[in-house]
Amino acid sequence: MAGSVWAKSVLVVAAVAAVALAGCERNPLEVRRSVCPAVAVPAYAGDITLFRPGTPPDAGNIDVVATITNVRGACNDQAATLTSDVSFDVVARRSDSAGARDVALPVFATVVQGGNLIVSKQIGSVTVRFADGSARTVARGGMRANVLRSAAALPPDLLKKVSRKRRAQDLDASVDPMSDPQIRAAMRAASFEVLVGFQLDETRLAYNVAK
Repeated sequence: MAGSVWAKSVLVVAAVAAVALAGCERNPLEVRRSVCPAVAVPAYAGDITLFRPGTPPDAGNIDVVATITNVRGACNDQAATLTSDVSFDVVARRSDSAGARDVALPVFATVVQGGNLIVSKQIGSVTVRFADGSARTVARGGMRANVLRSAAALPPDLLKKVSRKRRAQDLDASVDPMSDPQIRAAMRAASFEVLVGFQLDETRLAYNVAK
């Protein structure tokens, strides 16, 4: 009886292994790339601190603090111009909770190419509304950015190298296409980001860097 159970176990393991190997054959190694820009919040721009009017910028004079969070991007990649709608939450708190109050916070969306070239920038605002007696509130914000599809596309010959199917048994299956300097440079030039954050003056930026 024990031998029969052991034999059945071996058959089950063998069947599972066969299915796994077959799955590998149907799912070859492949590099995939999206033309849609990535979405991120740049360093030091995800928070803003407002100080009481007429007071120096230190922790004892804080009026309102806000943070950008839950950043998401929705990209339409079916047209000649890629449209990215970026949504985010602004979580704000205030030191004095007395009275209802609206506070408009400046925000920006910047399209960056290759990690360092600013292609476009737009400035808007998000209004946070505090109810009487409430020290915390959340508002929803959104920005839109456009990128030319042609600028985000790799040349056809390089795209073929990057996106071709690779099987595990191929000699170059473990070779990273990005190890080719030409591909790496072209990929960088065709890579875009949409950066969203608070539009900070020098004083507020310096406070964020120092804290």
